[in-house]
Amino acid sequence: VPAGGARTAEAPGRTTRTRRPDGGHLLDNGLLRVGVDARGLVDSAVDLATGRETIAPGRTGNLLQLHQDLPNMWDAWDVDEFYRNTVTDLTDADEVTPGEDGASVRIVRAFGDSRVTQVLSLPPGEKRLVVDTEVDWHETERFLKLAFPLDLHTDRYASETQFGHFFRPTHTNTSWEAAKFEACNHRFVHFQEPDWGVAVVNDGTYGHDVTRAVRTDGDGGTTTTVRVSLLRAPRFPDPETDQGVHRFRHALVPGASVGDAVREGWRINLPERRLDGAVEVAPLVGVDRDSVVVTAVKLADDGSGDVVVRFHEAHGARARATLTAGFPVAGVEVTDLLERPLADTAPPAVDDGRIAVRLRPFELRTLRLKRA
Repeated sequence: VPAGGARTAEAPGRTTRTRRPDGGHLLDNGLLRVGVDARGLVDSAVDLATGRETIAPGRTGNLLQLHQDLPNMWDAWDVDEFYRNTVTDLTDADEVTPGEDGASVRIVRAFGDSRVTQVLSLPPGEKRLVVDTEVDWHETERFLKLAFPLDLHTDRYASETQFGHFFRPTHTNTSWEAAKFEACNHRFVHFQEPDWGVAVVNDGTYGHDVTRAVRTDGDGGTTTTVRVSLLRAPRFPDPETDQGVHRFRHALVPGASVGDAVREGWRINLPERRLDGAVEVAPLVGVDRDSVVVTAVKLADDGSGDVVVRFHEAHGARARATLTAGFPVAGVEVTDLLERPLADTAPPAVDDGRIAVRLRPFELRTLRLKRA
């Protein structure tokens, strides 16, 4: 879907769900084949283009894990590393059944005074496993995680931040790195071997941890486990913190480059809305480079009718791109975030509504387009 606009959508392919002999389910949309065992855990996620398995041998993804959470000092603010000393894997399921659409899997689990309902689905035509989680949370001093053990070796991973990403190590070789047992990200974390990668994207939960271990099963491979943080239950200062119903959406994206992670992170946060119409609608603003992301298209605050466009380079590389306006443009002005002109910055030229721009890695740019 073009930035700031819409287009006529073609009918996507279909997703199939079949029953496995072990009581589990197999989801296939022609791009991914995902196995879900009888406990509702993901024991396989194969990228069909490469034949690459995502889940580490003998491990399962979509694993909910519950920890005791008793920080030494600031109950609602701190997470102390020793919470990992005790863990309960929530593998018992009350229900593992086909979803309402017949092409997904619905899982229901109960633990303590809480209840979790999940739906695992493969959107047609998209290479991602979507995990929709609803938690009716009524725990005290507990920490809930969602784990995906990946069959992937890397010494670092990309963690998204505003208008870019940076890299964190997967090891704990120094005391500095060991202290980062809980980290934050925005829309995605991305893991990359030289020729293949995996992304885990989210719609609003930013805490996570990453660990890696050499397997002892004979193949000598590496398991890199990412666990997203879902919920805590501190008693101070508010003993009712986070009690009640919460909804989360995550997606596992096998075979993803960092560019795919950027795209899927935006997709899960701003899902496509489809409207019936007779003709195609041209976008207000378009850009011809995937690494350049348009984040805002708005009228200028001063009421002049000028259009303000904000965009940035998202892959961490230099980029040349052409910004195309869907309306006549008389001139362009480079501004700061408050829409004030930057006198020492030469404006780009305009050629029939097309504006050529050059961006440094992660550069953020704001242009003010004067309408003709």
